[in-house]
Amino acid sequence: MKRKTKIVCTIGPAVDSEDMIEKLIIAGMNVCRLNFSHGTRAEHENRISMIRSLSKKLKRFVGIMADTKGPEIRTGDFTNNQVFLKKGDLVTVVKERILGDEKRFHIACPELFTDVKAGDFLLIDDGKIKLTVQEVGPDSFTAIVFNSGIIKSKKGVIVPNVKLSMPFISTKDREDIIFAVKEGVDMIALSFVRRKDDVLAVKAILEETNSPKIELIAKIENQEGVDNLDEILEVADGIMIARGDLGVEVSTQLVPIYQKKLIQRANELGKPVITATHMLESMVSSPRPTRAEASDVANAILDGTDAIMLSGETAVGEYPVESVQTMDTIALAIEEIIPYEDRLQKAIRSSQKTINDAIGIAVSQTVMTLPKAQVIVAFTETGGTAKRICKFRPEVPIIAITDSVETCRRLSYYWGVFAS
Repeated sequence: MKRKTKIVCTIGPAVDSEDMIEKLIIAGMNVCRLNFSHGTRAEHENRISMIRSLSKKLKRFVGIMADTKGPEIRTGDFTNNQVFLKKGDLVTVVKERILGDEKRFHIACPELFTDVKAGDFLLIDDGKIKLTVQEVGPDSFTAIVFNSGIIKSKKGVIVPNVKLSMPFISTKDREDIIFAVKEGVDMIALSFVRRKDDVLAVKAILEETNSPKIELIAKIENQEGVDNLDEILEVADGIMIARGDLGVEVSTQLVPIYQKKLIQRANELGKPVITATHMLESMVSSPRPTRAEASDVANAILDGTDAIMLSGETAVGEYPVESVQTMDTIALAIEEIIPYEDRLQKAIRSSQKTINDAIGIAVSQTVMTLPKAQVIVAFTETGGTAKRICKFRPEVPIIAITDSVETCRRLSYYWGVFAS
């Protein structure tokens, strides 16, 4: 039986060999994710070459996703590379590039100093340190330390609920996108998308490089991205729910609520969605997942996610192959109990009066009334026909017949679609 939920694996040092990547493909990996926040272009080029070679050898259409670093904000350098801040201390954050200490330090984002106001707060190093802004000047602001801890050089800074005016595409991201296009990746995941214009800016680069068919996946990992979901879905090919950074910016209890809402809306609009981060986190060092992790994977599938993603589990974990096998086993079990007829009726209620939706509904309803139907065969050039049917989540696999290898690979993260 074919597993309909797709599995995305992050490639890193733990699996950086032909032998390990081959094992991941055999175990059930559908898409390889290359995290451009880490590694050199030479390393990524070598990985792409290995993946393409092994895909051909194993006769599998494995997609390759380039994941951009995104418009990150980071602390500057500190004396001895780190500094201890005490709860209640008053610190000054400055625009000037200085060597920081416990009184004054630099944050590398000029726009931050015009965007923040008194009462805003900053989360440093995944929320380990919280600062509350007090007074704002033209080139600096003061802040109260909310909790004691160590800040190290070059650590990430998140500013929740503040609309930042910094440009979405950095020089590095632009160069990485052009490199990814040259290497023939199938999809590009865009980090920290906040609005429609962020996606359109990358689409313009794809047009410039004559690669408009590459799938663009908007990573939703901040409140602004959640608030602007509909306009983002208008222009993105799909979304990724990046629960790690999202969970730092918004309250913990909101993450599962947002996950369900984001998946539901993407399903309604027929856009694929990847659920990511900490799905089997304990398997970085354990051969078996926790019961809570198994339930997390299961519930994402029941929510309607197209794909589930492994990050550290495969990139740096001790049990990368076992992690894929575990996801595969859970997905197959859950797909047996999905209420397909209820899901179809729900999809029909939220459908639009378009030819595309009419085709998808007709095919899915026909399959539902034919108990002996084994597969749906969709002849397609761009993958559009298979995508239309995928929106309605039929119980049987969708076999996309195409003469385009690129189309086969781009369909690799769509639920229930198998290209040939």
